[in-house]
Amino acid sequence: MLSLHTLRTQKDFVIDRLKIKNFKDLSLVDKIIEIDEKRRKVQTQYEDLLSKINSISKEIGKKMASGQKEEAEKMKQEVLQYKEDSQSFIRELELLEKQQHESLVLLPNLPHASVPQGKGAEDNEVVRVVENIPTMQDDALPHWDLCSKYQLIDFELGTKITGAGFPVYKNKGAKLQRALINFFLDYNIQSGYTEYQPPILVNTDSAYGTGQLPDKEGQMYHATVDDFYLIPTAEVPLTNFYRDEILKETDLPLKLTAYTPCFRREAGSYGKDVRGLNRLHQFDKIEIVRFSHPDTSYDALEEMVLHVEKLIQLLELPYRILRLCGGDMSFASALTYDFEVFSAAQKRWLEVSSVSNFETFQTNRMKIRFKNADGKTQLVHSLNGSSLALPRIVASLLENNQTQEGIKIPKALVPYFGAEWIN
Repeated sequence: MLSLHTLRTQKDFVIDRLKIKNFKDLSLVDKIIEIDEKRRKVQTQYEDLLSKINSISKEIGKKMASGQKEEAEKMKQEVLQYKEDSQSFIRELELLEKQQHESLVLLPNLPHASVPQGKGAEDNEVVRVVENIPTMQDDALPHWDLCSKYQLIDFELGTKITGAGFPVYKNKGAKLQRALINFFLDYNIQSGYTEYQPPILVNTDSAYGTGQLPDKEGQMYHATVDDFYLIPTAEVPLTNFYRDEILKETDLPLKLTAYTPCFRREAGSYGKDVRGLNRLHQFDKIEIVRFSHPDTSYDALEEMVLHVEKLIQLLELPYRILRLCGGDMSFASALTYDFEVFSAAQKRWLEVSSVSNFETFQTNRMKIRFKNADGKTQLVHSLNGSSLALPRIVASLLENNQTQEGIKIPKALVPYFGAEWIN
């Protein structure tokens, strides 16, 4: 959530940055400032009235002490009327604060200065490409056919027991899934991340804190009886660990990782690009989350990018890194790098990770702060990334490593999988 101070003191800058994100309702900035000006005026009137009540109350005491009881009683009635008037100020302040908050949460985060302008994925900036793309035979199979051939994933069974987008992993497919999860977690832990196993259901406050609400209600599964949401990513529970807390400066940076299943409705997704593992409603993902000092958060972002890049390199996959343009960024992000791996049989790039710096956007919502050496309280910066999402990694691994003898397992994964081949 953007700060009121930023909106008041840097209005033109805010509007210019919102344009980079292609945010349409720019009049909302003026509306919030107008509400804030009215709120501040009412607040001043309320405080002036309280001051008057306090002043008269002191006079009442003096009148009573000097025996002027009749005058004191008149002044008491005056105070009672002022106190009644003060309640109307309180009600007006509550209404204005509610209106202000409801408007503020509709504004997305401001993009970093390096974010390129653009409308969508076609305008993203390619930062780095490593195209070790294997030569495929003419009869190379897409991963859904490989899953059927080697009995790795049963898409039809998942559709039977739940619906489309809920695959059943079996045999060596389940083993490959488990191997990747353990490989990714171990790599993260060795890099200084603390492993957690958080809940996969969160309350409204948690979903609001990371920016899923009120932006993405339609994309989350909602357990309405208890008003819980199935998490779309482990980012949501992990980032909320420190909600409403004041950390010590020496606590920073904090580095967290977790494996969880993730749930996304993916409303409106259809067509050939959602076949197989390309787009699921339930999938496994390992997440990394960091809380950093504001002065070092962009150094932390670059570290996270290199961290994810090394993982993909260990899997020996062709990949590219994109800096997302304003029109393709998430609601809460200030700067995002996407990782895509190349799917040789499908002949297309598949997104497998987003690594983002949210600066203070999430921590302002969650009131995650730290006290510096001078005793001043500041908001920390939050960052997160996929390390990694499994479905498209599996799709690319299967397709790129298929041979006449079977599917070759990358060397780094062999100790986890327990074999060099799927055949």
